[in-house]
Amino acid sequence: MSALLPRLARGAERMLQPVPEVLLPFPRAFVEFVDPADADQVFRCDLTWLTSHWTCIFGRGCAGIYADRPNDGCCTLGAHFADLDDEKRVRRAARQLTDDLWQYKPEATASGWVETEAADTVREGEPPGRKTRVVDGACIFLNRPGFPAGAGCALHLLALRQGRHYVETKPDVCWQLPIRRQFRTVTRSDETTYTEVTIGEYTREAWGPGGHDLDWYCTGNPDAHHGRIPVYRSNRVELVALMGKRAYATLARMCADFEARPGHLMRHPADPAPTS
Repeated sequence: MSALLPRLARGAERMLQPVPEVLLPFPRAFVEFVDPADADQVFRCDLTWLTSHWTCIFGRGCAGIYADRPNDGCCTLGAHFADLDDEKRVRRAARQLTDDLWQYKPEATASGWVETEAADTVREGEPPGRKTRVVDGACIFLNRPGFPAGAGCALHLLALRQGRHYVETKPDVCWQLPIRRQFRTVTRSDETTYTEVTIGEYTREAWGPGGHDLDWYCTGNPDAHHGRIPVYRSNRVELVALMGKRAYATLARMCADFEARPGHLMRHPADPAPTS
């Protein structure tokens, strides 16, 4: 029996290690449809991602994007604001945060909670943006383990306390992740144009060149693909905010149809293998 103990210990250690991410790229199924609210806009949606069973596992197995910051999730770098309206909405929410909800409120009161993006992190040709400050190695809104109200985003906690969705309180990039919305102008053969709006997975490459340096990432990792319901249902509020109610209703029908096809070949490879 004693000879088995080292092998059992090594086996247990391997079980605690994060599962390797699936390799990119892999076959995906997309669907396109005209936006019911705008005839000049076409949605292009990744059915493989939206019908996957990814779920956020912050505090439930998330290893953090950097190995030396395992408790941060994806909050280590701070949140970049999409535009002025995004920043204004977060500012309104931040004013409602009290000391018992926000660990770093005294720091924010003394020195602010917004900073300009560092020049060495800006993509070529783009101006530095505004973002939430990084304090003590992570976003200023991130409550650390041991804080009485609980670890995690103070803006998320505020929404829970007030009985509303965090789409109303958190920066756009935070509530959208890991859904990605992209816009592209497409020119038809007859020289007319339309706006293509892609709704898909925020993969490593979406982070830019630095995405490949992340020590752990969730969307392609089987550790995070055990949600009870698929992404298009679990993230309904986010998708409605990104697409509109009528477009989401169309998408939901198409996702349900895609799910109903037995043995389809383009399921997300990070999802659990289907059972017979």
